[in-house]
Amino acid sequence: MKPLIGVLALQGDFAEHAHMLEACGANSIQVRHSWQLDELDGLVIPGGESTTIAKLTGETTDPIFDKITSRARSGMPIYGTCMGSIFLAKEIEGSTQGRLSLMDIKVRRNAFGPQRFSFESEIDIPELGAEPFPAVFIRAPMILSCGQSVKVMARFGDGIVLARQDNMLVSAFHPEITADNRVHRYFVSMVLDAKDRTVSNATASQTCSATR
Repeated sequence: MKPLIGVLALQGDFAEHAHMLEACGANSIQVRHSWQLDELDGLVIPGGESTTIAKLTGETTDPIFDKITSRARSGMPIYGTCMGSIFLAKEIEGSTQGRLSLMDIKVRRNAFGPQRFSFESEIDIPELGAEPFPAVFIRAPMILSCGQSVKVMARFGDGIVLARQDNMLVSAFHPEITADNRVHRYFVSMVLDAKDRTVSNATASQTCSATR
């Protein structure tokens, strides 16, 4: 059965992410309410304006951000791109804006300059193969440092631009607006692995109960 991966659709380029996920063999839905998170196998938090979505954490009557935190801590894979990586970070340089504080990384907002300085550059991501990845940076953040449990997957210049910690993946760039779906395929594989573990654990639990 195809995994069901939601794309947080409060702002940003959620439609492009949904298209990529479906091209990688997953089903996708746009997520705007907390109750939708119950059925998901994974979630993408897309790019956008981090200060805008931070304000929503205190203004919405729907506990969607509390539910995202709960699902993440229970093992549901989450992928944050650009703004999504800022929102997942434990620390934002020089800022106390609202965030989920789930991933042990420190990020710098707009590390490469304003939108008029957006650019594309090929970066090496060994986990995805030998061919460089066409990374698009738009008002992109940079990961300045990370905890020991965080795996650095790609660097650009002096900073980290792709990293993973357990069930969480972040990128400073926008893979959804390229023709290369390898980052999304990697995330879908994370979701499938987590889904398989859940099924295996449930089967093991039922077996133990039956033998008591």
